[in-house]
This record gives sequence, C-alpha cells and structure tokens, in this order.
Amino acid sequence: MFDKMTPNQRLLVAVLVSVIFFVGYTAIFPPKEPQQDQKVAQAKVQKVKEASVEEVSGHEISEAEKIDESASSDIVVIKNDKFVLKIDSLGRISSKELLEDKFRDAEDLHAQVVPENGTKPLFVRFLDKTINESALKTPYTASISNAELIAGTPVAVTLTQKLPQVTVTKALKFYADGHYDVKVTTSKPLRYYVYIGDRPQVAQQLMAVAGSMIYTNDDVAHITEDGEAEGRQVFQGVELASSFDQYTATIMYGFNADTNVIVERGFESNPVVYFEAENNNEFHGYIGPKEHKVLEAINPVLVNAIEYGWFTFAAKPLFALLSWLHGIFGNWGWAIIALTAIVRAVLYPLTYKGMVSMQKIKELAPQLKEIKEKYSKDPQRMNAATMEMYKKHGANPLGGCLPMILQIPVFFAIYRVLLNAVELQGAPWLLWIDDLSRMDPYYILPILMGASMFLQQHMTPNNFTDPLQEKMFKYLPIIFTFFFVTFPSGLVLYWFVNNLFSIAQQFIVNQQFKNAKDVKVAVEKKSGK
Repeated sequence: MFDKMTPNQRLLVAVLVSVIFFVGYTAIFPPKEPQQDQKVAQAKVQKVKEASVEEVSGHEISEAEKIDESASSDIVVIKNDKFVLKIDSLGRISSKELLEDKFRDAEDLHAQVVPENGTKPLFVRFLDKTINESALKTPYTASISNAELIAGTPVAVTLTQKLPQVTVTKALKFYADGHYDVKVTTSKPLRYYVYIGDRPQVAQQLMAVAGSMIYTNDDVAHITEDGEAEGRQVFQGVELASSFDQYTATIMYGFNADTNVIVERGFESNPVVYFEAENNNEFHGYIGPKEHKVLEAINPVLVNAIEYGWFTFAAKPLFALLSWLHGIFGNWGWAIIALTAIVRAVLYPLTYKGMVSMQKIKELAPQLKEIKEKYSKDPQRMNAATMEMYKKHGANPLGGCLPMILQIPVFFAIYRVLLNAVELQGAPWLLWIDDLSRMDPYYILPILMGASMFLQQHMTPNNFTDPLQEKMFKYLPIIFTFFFVTFPSGLVLYWFVNNLFSIAQQFIVNQQFKNAKDVKVAVEKKSGK
C-alpha cells in the first residue's frame, strides 16, 4: 500500500504521523514505566511485609482527623535572598516562596512551591487514631521563630509536640541550597507516617507531566500522574520520593532500604505520597526548582527527579550537551541553536539520503505515470513495473519518509528536554525574548517558524495528484504556526532553527540535481552536434 503512494503523499503521511506522535501520543497514552523494567518494578512493589490495609496506613481521614487550616498558624520563618520558608503549628512546612524573579507562576507572582491546600511536607499521622486526634489539636513549639539563612551556615530548628501519650520531636536543619535534614523521634515506640506533601502547582504546560515519582534502587521511575492514582502501592528500596509539576518539586530521600513508601489515591484521584516510620527516623528533603546543577550538588541521585518520560535515555545526554554548550556561550538561546546544529550534523547523512530519494522519485514521475496508465487494469503488473523502475534508478519509495520518522525520537527527546528545563526560566535571548520558558510575547518566533516551514515546503519535491491532499499540505505551516504560538519560545526557537537547516540542506540537494541535469543537457547537446 505504501509503495503505491506518491512521494508527497508519503511525506504528508510522515508529517501527520509526526504531529500525532509528537503532540498527541503522550496526551492519549501517558508515559508509563519502561517496558523492560515492568517485571522488576512489579516485584519491587510487592516486596513488602504482609500488612492489612489499616496497618499500612488507611489514608481515608475521618471527620475527627480533618485539619482546620484556619486554626494553624506559622511559628517559624526562615529567609534568605532566594526564598522564604515557613513552618506552622502542626509541625509542617506550610509554605516556600521563591523570591527570584525568574521563578513566577501563571499569574506572574512569586512561585509558591507548597500549595495552600492539601497535605504538606513533614505532616505526621499516627497509626493510633486517638493520638492522631490529639496531635491535630496540640500545637508544636519551636526553638526559634525567625532566622536568616546564609550560604555555608545551616539553620537548626527543633519542633516539639507534647501529647498526653507521647512527645514528638522534629530536629530540622535547613541549607541555603534548598535542602534540609530531618530527625523525628518519639518518647516511646510508636508507628507513624510522614507525608511528602501535595505536588506544587506553579506551572504545567501542554504535555508536561505532574504527579508523583518513586525512584527505586533498580533505576526505575514509578510515575503516577494526577487523576490516575488507583488504590495503594507500596515500594521499598526507594532512592527518592517526589511530588512534582513541570519545573518544581517536593522531594524526600535518604530512606532506609526497607522503608515502606506509599502512593495512595487522594482527592480527584491525585497521588498522595507518604512513608512509614517508627520511633527514631532520619531522612532528607528538598523543596524548590528542579535545577540540574543544584540537585546534583546536593546529592546526585536527586537529578532523577527531573522527568523526561519515555525518551529519558536520549533526553539526559541531550540535556548534558545543552548544559555544556551553555557553559561555552553563556546564553541558553545560543546553546539551543548550537545544539540544533550538532543534532542536524549527526543526522545529516540520514536526512540527505531521504531528500535525494525524494528527488529521484520526482524525476521518475512522468515514467511512473506512464506505467500507471499502461497497467491501470492490472495492479500486480503495475506494482511490479513500478518497483523495477525504482530498482533500475536506485530510488527507494520509502526513503523520503523513513528518515523523517526515524528522527522523531530525537526531536521528541529534545522537546522533553526544553519543556522540562527549569534553567530556561528567566533566560533571555536577543532583544524581545526575556524568558525562553514562556511564549514569545510578540509572536515573532512562531511566525518565523511558520514562514520557514512554508519555504521548506515550497522547496520540497512536489507531485500531488489529489487536490485535497495538496490543500492539506499547504495549510500545515499555518496550523503549526497557531499551534506553536503558546509553546515555550525556547522550543519554538529550536524548531525554527531546525527548519533553517532543513532549508539549507534541501537547497544543496536541489542544486546538486539541477547541476547534474544541466551537465546532462550540455553533454547531449554536444553529442548531438
């Protein structure tokens, strides 16, 4: 069937397949655990001691346990030049406001990483419901109320909650890079659960994943997206647990290998993450942007909290290359352009072969038309004659679209890198782009991208026989332009520059064929004389 299509029909199919795959696939089929690791992942989930639902936790909160947020108040405020962190009377991290201008939410306000509603980091629930009810009514006391956090000098805070049955102590130590140490102790043996906190709600653009991640020591990222949590999953061997949106995350890590980390269905089927503890328990946390350098400096395992979906295997090295280029150019915009150039250079043989194949088939169009007319009533002979023609002239009917399809994973990996790179927030490029993570405020890049796509389309060999297909093909630049209007300008920049390289490469191929044809005509004229 595919070999019966014209070159441009195949190109149209390839483009449409690319769009569907590139834009719609993860929206319809969200990224899951890597296929090859599913058995290992399932074994990891099942590797827990036998426990009843009540023993594991029972996230369902009774009326007596529901928190009256208006009754809680902030008792500790820790500041530095990058954030303001607050702890409330229930011993929770109640808020963390990012003060840097580049970290702003959809309303252009300073980003608030800890959402106002929902569970908050360091919230403790007890297996004993009586103790729970008492704990929700008894405020913590703090060793300090205010502190200025400076680099190299952590701030220590001790929170104490004296309940009739037990005394709970949280010894905390906060660092300027956003991470903190925790040691929870109880005055007598007691089973309890510590919550990671609901995911941030700072930003989530099209196809950006948000929800929870459990990264286990078999290098599997177990992701539960918002709206998809079902029942309860229990994990051991957990390296980190994260509640995240596009650019920010609440993370806890440093668990014992046998710690039960639980993901459970919460409000609107969103995941709720917490872990099981008993008596004395030590671990670490981080709240803030998913900046690669910051996370790696704190603990290399934390870079796994940056989620790239199915194409992580390609996205991680691409981001490393992009970061290296940023170190050279000192600007993320120029680094994106350089990355595009390198990727195009690597893919050049593949794209060149596809373009040459399309040109050859274009030149064979008159002869192919004759074959079609000659054998119109005998499809088998027509196909045989067509394939013989391809073979004779070294043309591959699949050569025009297969290279494009094979490039899709690379393009998609770059898309995921640029979509999830918080480093692009507040990153300027040229005069009018002051934030590569946001849409172009003047629509210049989307228009240039559409214009370059139109020019590329105009230069591509053209042999449509179906007017409807030709019309659809002509409208693609307009469709893409409107589609890319709201995309991050860094991504549109990549696509625009990629089009420019395609135009240059297509021009070279067209000139080669034109020159070859001119030589052939000159030789024929000379021999004719």
